[in-house]
Amino acid sequence: MVDEEAGATRNSRNRAKARIIAPVYPQLRLAGWMSLLAGALWPVQAAVIAWAVSGWAAGLPTMERAWPAAAVFVLCAILRAGLEHRSGALLHEAADQTIARERAVLITREARSPSDEGSASIAALVVQKLPLLHPWITRYHVAMTRASVLPVFFLVLAFSQSWVVGLTLLVAGPLIPVFMALVGMAAEEAARRQMDEIATMNDMVMDRLSAMLDIRLLGAADRAAEDFSDRAESLRSKTMAVLRIAFLSSTVLELFSALGVAMVAVFVGFTLLGEIDFGSWGGRLTLGQGLFLLLIAPEFFQPLRDLSAAWHDRAAGLAVVAELDALDGADRVAFVGDGLPCAALDGPMGVATCGVVVDLGRAPVHLPDIAIGKAQTLALTGPSGVGKSTALAAIAGLVPLHSGAINVCHHPLTAKTADAWRARIAMVPQRPHFPDETLGDWLDTRQTGADPWPALRLADADDIVKRLPEGLETRLGETGGGVSGGEARRLLLARAIHSGAELILADEPTADLDPETAGRIIAALHRMQAQGRSIIVATHDPQLAAAMDQQVEVGR
Repeated sequence: MVDEEAGATRNSRNRAKARIIAPVYPQLRLAGWMSLLAGALWPVQAAVIAWAVSGWAAGLPTMERAWPAAAVFVLCAILRAGLEHRSGALLHEAADQTIARERAVLITREARSPSDEGSASIAALVVQKLPLLHPWITRYHVAMTRASVLPVFFLVLAFSQSWVVGLTLLVAGPLIPVFMALVGMAAEEAARRQMDEIATMNDMVMDRLSAMLDIRLLGAADRAAEDFSDRAESLRSKTMAVLRIAFLSSTVLELFSALGVAMVAVFVGFTLLGEIDFGSWGGRLTLGQGLFLLLIAPEFFQPLRDLSAAWHDRAAGLAVVAELDALDGADRVAFVGDGLPCAALDGPMGVATCGVVVDLGRAPVHLPDIAIGKAQTLALTGPSGVGKSTALAAIAGLVPLHSGAINVCHHPLTAKTADAWRARIAMVPQRPHFPDETLGDWLDTRQTGADPWPALRLADADDIVKRLPEGLETRLGETGGGVSGGEARRLLLARAIHSGAELILADEPTADLDPETAGRIIAALHRMQAQGRSIIVATHDPQLAAAMDQQVEVGR
């Protein structure tokens, strides 16, 4: 069982490397070698410092060695800075590319083929967790490269001057990776628990916000606040567990590195005072040799310290990749068609369903048989949860059918015809969303450049735009800041009209509106019908349902 778990862990890490590291490995390798070269320049700087100081101690003129030493030191410093700067640029570019790629794949897939994961969990993964890959990419690979080469390089230099110093570093150095690996195993598990808790908390917040009205009506606000407090405390506890492990790792690392440097300093100091006459090759250490060893001893431990810090970044990154892998394997609803622009489907406008069953991974949804032609209207009614919105999605060709058939414009609605069919329809969602673009651009969904005012007047929305400070150049907030709920619905109708759609699918267009505002929406729908458009609405509103030519109850 232990061997199986270890094998599964190794496989998981290998998949993570193949997914995250392999695509940008050339950049990481180049950045690693540049950082390695920068680190290898420090012994040159240490040597010129020791050379200059030893000359001063020997009574040589101050400037005889100062200028050459300063020139070499500054030149190496400039080279190191340039190499580190370019290395960092490559690493950040690689990290940005990776996060952008994973984010695009995730958002595109969830938009086209959603899983059962809550929107809050997906949002947390996109916004909060994917950025955790950044420190893993920018720090861990370079730190591993440096830790694999530079300590050995410094160890060889130390042995070349003193076998005692070399042995001291040889004994103290390997203890750091051993303890780091032990702590790292716990860090990875703690990071995974923290990631899970973040997703759970985001799901809970979204659920409570969506049900806030019901919570207040039922007098459960205090209970909801208590649940949120408990979940926040759980997240705090798991976050502190990660921090405790990080501090433990840092303490162990600093302890051994400090002891190693201190032992080198003690040996060099007593040797230069004449109290120790062994430990070097062919006599006691000179002042220059002692200074050189003191300057490179901390740098022997620095790559290991960097690797220890990056080890926790790696643990967090692996936890994120594990969540991405789990989401990759989740059951999801397949998208119908390619989702690409194409020529509109030919044939007279019409929709007919027969024996349609939609299976979205939960309980199958049985849709009623309907038939609607050009300039006709139909209302889908029924209680919440019976499948009215699912029926609209099925008619739009957005979800696959388990059984039955939908015919549109005298063609069967299949993957081959779905894109062409969607070129003739428009959907009006219940909740408006306004992206970060001008209202004029938002209305012109197909970028035709046509005048939007006729569509605004038809939807009774022209007065809304006229009173906005910047008119069509206005940028509304995501949820339509600056306009009311009814006004946002009328803008949605104007957008559907301006697209030239022949069939409008509207989901609860009058929900939560006062009777006067709902009446304006219904009047706009009638004007759209008078211009030859067909309309299908999903609604609880008896006034809207009565205004349609047909009423069909879903779920009977």
